[in-house]
Amino acid sequence: MKKTTKLKTWLAALLLAPVFGAALSAQPLPDRKDILEVMIKTNDYFMAKWPDVGKTIITNKERPSNIWTRGVYYEGLMALHQIYPLAKYHQYALDWADFHQWGFRGGNTTRDADNYCASQTYIDLYKMNPQPERLTNTKINMDMLVHTPQLDDWSWIDAIQMGMPVLAEMGVLYNDSRYWDKMHGMYMFTRNEHGDNGLWNPEDGLWWRDADFDPPYKEPNGEDCYWSRGNGWVVAALVRVLKTLPEDVKYRKQYIADLKAMCKALIPIQREDGFWNVSLHDPTHFGGKETSGTALFVYGMAYGINTGILDRKTYLPVMLKAWNAMVTEAIHDNGFIGYLQSTGKEPKDGQPVTYDKQPDFEDYGLGCFLLAASEMYRLTE
Repeated sequence: MKKTTKLKTWLAALLLAPVFGAALSAQPLPDRKDILEVMIKTNDYFMAKWPDVGKTIITNKERPSNIWTRGVYYEGLMALHQIYPLAKYHQYALDWADFHQWGFRGGNTTRDADNYCASQTYIDLYKMNPQPERLTNTKINMDMLVHTPQLDDWSWIDAIQMGMPVLAEMGVLYNDSRYWDKMHGMYMFTRNEHGDNGLWNPEDGLWWRDADFDPPYKEPNGEDCYWSRGNGWVVAALVRVLKTLPEDVKYRKQYIADLKAMCKALIPIQREDGFWNVSLHDPTHFGGKETSGTALFVYGMAYGINTGILDRKTYLPVMLKAWNAMVTEAIHDNGFIGYLQSTGKEPKDGQPVTYDKQPDFEDYGLGCFLLAASEMYRLTE
């Protein structure tokens, strides 16, 4: 990022902080009943639209329903189920896992994190009823990762969210730190070695989506390209791993530091309406409201406030502004979620992003929103 532009951005943030801070700090916390109501409404819309859990997903081609987009949805559904444990939520997830025989697209020796994202829900269901066959495929796949030397599988930052929480959970379930060691090695390789010098930019506190976007690649305004949802995936991964790892695991310090740095970097680039743009450092490049990245940032900030990792006075106004923007401007009366960027890897993909546009996949956006809402619900406790 250009030094002069960064300096102007931060100075503007500092000058405006007292004004906005005073106004935003007056925002009341949302009522828990309202949070649960919007979670139920958005989820009911999706379950009614997709009653057959095994139905393939057809966009530009046909895909099985255990791909990453649906896996992220079920992460959100299980978060809703923890708050509001309805039998129909559990059964919907269980039917999905049974249909796919608790397995993955690509088989149980896949190195593609998008494929084994489904394990996050398989593990949640296993913990509710620990039948060994529920984790057979997951264990075979994760053991393959642990016992092979490669650390470079997660060459795009979305993969951190798809895969990292699975290894974190396996270490707990089997009391085996080798899963955590492998997870950390893969995370740090993505952070520090992919591309020219890693996909993490400590100067800006944000991540390039993959090696195609690290310098010298620039956005039209000359800034580095930081894709909103891509950075949101990293935030979500860090939250889900920190929720899982025991307090005495040495890697926690790294993940907490990275989460704090990312959340700090998000404050001065939040839009006035509360959302974040798809291009975090170039609001003119397909700028506008976008729900999935915003939801993932809310998830991270709410978790940070709930656990004391983030300063409540600093982050609560930012998070509330984003939450209120989503529920008042993105959620349709029938539960459909608007302003959701379709799948892709950069700001230009899946455009235009509008209130009414149907994205190519609806499932992952809902999953992101339900994760955010689940932490908002806990915040009001």
